[in-house]
Amino acid sequence: MTGSAAPASGVGSQRRHAATGSGAPSGGAIESDVIVVGAGPGGSAAATYLARSGLNVSLLEKTSFPREKVCGDGLTPRGTKQLIKLGIDISTENGWAHQRGLRFWAGGRHWDLDWPDLTDWPGYGVTRQRADFDQLLANNAVAAGAKLYELANVTEPIISPDTDRITGVLTKDGRRFTAPLVVAADGNSTRISVAMGINRREKLPMGVAVRTYYKSPLHDSPYIESWPELWEGKPGESKLLPGYGWIFPLGDGTCNVGLGILNTSTAFGKVDYKQMLKVWMDNTPPAWGFTDENRVGRVLGAALPMAFNRRPHYTRGLLLVGDAGGMVSPFNGEGIPYAMESAEMAAEAIADAHFRGVGTPAAEKVLQGYPARLNEEWGGYYTLGRVFTKIIGQPALMKVAVKYGLPRKVVMQFTLKMLSHLTDHRDGDIYDRIVNGLSRIAPAT
Repeated sequence: MTGSAAPASGVGSQRRHAATGSGAPSGGAIESDVIVVGAGPGGSAAATYLARSGLNVSLLEKTSFPREKVCGDGLTPRGTKQLIKLGIDISTENGWAHQRGLRFWAGGRHWDLDWPDLTDWPGYGVTRQRADFDQLLANNAVAAGAKLYELANVTEPIISPDTDRITGVLTKDGRRFTAPLVVAADGNSTRISVAMGINRREKLPMGVAVRTYYKSPLHDSPYIESWPELWEGKPGESKLLPGYGWIFPLGDGTCNVGLGILNTSTAFGKVDYKQMLKVWMDNTPPAWGFTDENRVGRVLGAALPMAFNRRPHYTRGLLLVGDAGGMVSPFNGEGIPYAMESAEMAAEAIADAHFRGVGTPAAEKVLQGYPARLNEEWGGYYTLGRVFTKIIGQPALMKVAVKYGLPRKVVMQFTLKMLSHLTDHRDGDIYDRIVNGLSRIAPAT
C-alpha cells in the first residue's frame, strides 16, 4: 500500500502543524474547551468535528505516529461513509483499496455478496493498514484546528472537589491539561473511565482477536472475506474450531488475516489463538500464499469490547466513545465505524453544551442526551447481537446454521444486512424493514 510505506500527499505539512502542540507551555496547565484522550479513529474523529465547531481542542495520544494497532484494517460501507463525512481522500490513488462486497466461506465453498444498493450508505468498503490510517485521521483533526499532543500518556483525571466533575487530566510526564469536558477515546482499557468509576459490565459480550499480515495474490480481491466456521482440516470431515476468521485484501501486495473468539464460547481463554490461526492458514489453498515465509510482521492480539459493555456513556463531564464505551458490533466485530459515529454524536452534544454554557442545567440536559441517542440508535441492535454471540459461540449451532441457512439466497441477503448493519430507514426493502423492526422492538438494555 502506498500510504504504509510513506505518508500520503499533504501529511508532511500537517505533521509539522501537529508537532507545534507537542510541548507544554512554560508553567501552568494547558487549557482548552475540550480534551480528547486517545487519537485512534474515534478520538481523531471527535477532535475533527469539535474543531470544526470552533472549539479549542487538545487531542492526546499516548504513543507517537506512525504506530501499529491490532485491527482487521477493513471497513464496510458504514465506515466508508464516516470517512467521506470527515473529508478523507479515500481514492485508490491515495493508497486505499476498495471492495465491492463480502465473501462468505462455509463448508468448503463460498458465496460472493455485493454490498447492498442503498440510499443511506455508499456501495463499497475500503481497507488500509491501521498505522497509516490512524495517522491520516489524526492529521485531519490537526488540519481542522485541533492540537495534537503525542507521547501524552494520560494516567488520571483531575476531579473538582467542589463539583465532583472531571476538569482535566494528568499525563505520565507530569503535564496537566484542563478543560470543562473530556472525551474518553482511549480504547478497551480506558484508564480514564475506570478512574471515574465506570467499569466493564462483565456479563456482556467480549471478544479476543489475533491478526497478522501475509504477502498474497489475494491482495487485490474485490471482496473482504468472512469465515463463520474454521476447520482443523477438510471442511465437514475434521474438527470444527471455535471462533470465526477474516481475510482483508489491502491492495499493496498483502492481506490482513485474523480470527476472533467470543467469551460465549466454552473455548474462550483456553486455546492458543496463534496456533489456531496457523492451523487455519495451513489448510487454505497453497496458491493463496498464507505460509510462514510469506508472513509479514508478528501475530498480535487485542480485546473486542462489545454491545455497550461499559456504561454510562456520559457522567460528570466525561463522554465515552468507541471501544472505551464497548461499542464494537457483536454481529461482526466491527468497531471503527461505531467509534467514528459515536464521536460525531458526542461532538454535537459537546458543541451544543459549550455554547449553552457548560455547568448550566441547559448544557447538562444536552450532554445527558448523548447516551440516550446512542441507546436509541444502537441499543436494540446490540441486544439482538448478544443473542447472535451465543449462537456463534456454539460450534454445533453454527454448523447447523451454515448448512441450512447460507445456501438460501433470501437468508443470505437478510444475513448480510443484519451482520453489517446496513439498511435504509426510509425507502428500504423487506429486509431493511425486518432488520429495522427487530432493532426497534428489541429492548435496549
